[in-house]
Amino acid sequence: MAIKSNELIPSSSPEELKKVLQAVASEWGDVIEDMDALHVTPLKGAMTNEVYQIHWPAKNGGLVRKVLVRVYGEGVEIFFNRDDEIKTFECMSRHGQGPRLLGQFADGRIEEFIHARTLSAADLRDPEVSALIAAKMREFHNLDMPGLKDVLLWDRLRNWLNKAESLCSTKDAKEFHLDALEEEIHMLERELPQPNQEIGFCHNDLQYGNIMIDEETKAITIIDYEYASFNPVAYDLANHFCEMAANYHTDTPHILDYSKYPGLEERQRFIRVYLRSAGRQPSESEVDELVNDAEKYTLANHVFWGLWGIISAYVNKINFDYMDYARQRFQQYWSRKPSLLRSSTIPNRNCINGHVISAKSSMP
Repeated sequence: MAIKSNELIPSSSPEELKKVLQAVASEWGDVIEDMDALHVTPLKGAMTNEVYQIHWPAKNGGLVRKVLVRVYGEGVEIFFNRDDEIKTFECMSRHGQGPRLLGQFADGRIEEFIHARTLSAADLRDPEVSALIAAKMREFHNLDMPGLKDVLLWDRLRNWLNKAESLCSTKDAKEFHLDALEEEIHMLERELPQPNQEIGFCHNDLQYGNIMIDEETKAITIIDYEYASFNPVAYDLANHFCEMAANYHTDTPHILDYSKYPGLEERQRFIRVYLRSAGRQPSESEVDELVNDAEKYTLANHVFWGLWGIISAYVNKINFDYMDYARQRFQQYWSRKPSLLRSSTIPNRNCINGHVISAKSSMP
């Protein structure tokens, strides 16, 4: 749809955005004289940012130029350092991964528009597509990224817990047992790492909306590196498996359906392809070990996104029920903890919102 320039995109710096768009166009030899001629399409499914496709006719009249504009959500800098994310974005581009950064404005950026299809929730369960994702994930984890190769997960969880405690009402803090979570994070940090666990550059948010596929070449592109860092690769695998319970393009995008969590054979198949893509045939014991490690790391994943949901409910205005999303993640944490960490004991905190959480669930 064509829209007026003063209605271009919700942004605190619309004039700056227009100037950056004009600069990007001029790099391609185009001149955008009439901002009203821009066509803007909001892209759905984002939970942190607002994302738009913008296109305009090229100067020669035979092409249509497309870019993606990302407007940062309110308060998201709580979760990560924006400067570090931009450095990661630029480094990924140099590695031939993901879109190029075309321009920045005060509260967002302009990215290269990738001519590929964003995956749907159902795509994650397609064996062919899943195998492509597994191989791409292995490639991602092996990227030689600058900076320290230290695990970020545990410090990030503690920082987010501190932020959640500072934001939460007494009622919410009590419901989510925030007073117990420091002990839980310490326990997970002690129990989960294995003697020879592999550390790699992890995406940490590999949901279907952050994966694109070229329908002709079947090439997979992973996008959006806001949460990317070095972590145990088992944690990143756990995150991807947990995301199979989500569908962010429904009338209730926050609702998670854990009946869609992949079964043992599906997880084994994914991890077998993941390991095989490194150039050798893994043993069944190697596959089983990584499957088991990933299953345990679902616990850290639930705490991670549970805290994210609580904080987001206080700082982000996007139409998404963050608090109920957090509630579901913590329900899974408390219900799965006894079976995944058999040496641990579960305190009388295994209820959320007054409901006792069963410890017999077979899904993380």
